[in-house]
Amino acid sequence: MGNQYEDECRRALAGEQAKSLAETDNWAHVDRDQVHRDWDVLYKEIAADLEGSRPGDPQIQALVGRHFDIICRFYVPTREAYVGTALFYAENDDMMTFHNAYHPRMVEFLGEAIGVFAERGVGFAT
Repeated sequence: MGNQYEDECRRALAGEQAKSLAETDNWAHVDRDQVHRDWDVLYKEIAADLEGSRPGDPQIQALVGRHFDIICRFYVPTREAYVGTALFYAENDDMMTFHNAYHPRMVEFLGEAIGVFAERGVGFAT
């Protein structure tokens, strides 16, 4: 990824989230406790499959599909905003610490897997 595309992805994430937050009373429709439980289960599964897998492997892409589905409980992102989510995980210390607690390479691996998922372009807002 180039810096220009990454900047576009960061802007898309910020803009789409701000719009969604404003339109949904700060995501009042989302059962946040359930989301956190679902992410916990998912991240444990990704961590278990991470060693010996590649980001584009079918089982990893199925797990990233579940990650995307959880994100969609908040709002349906564009491809760029979803890539922006991976960048946010890598650039925000709290998010990096949270995710890498599941596996030391979680953020790096998940970012690569999200990139593969985004290239396929299925299910994104336009």
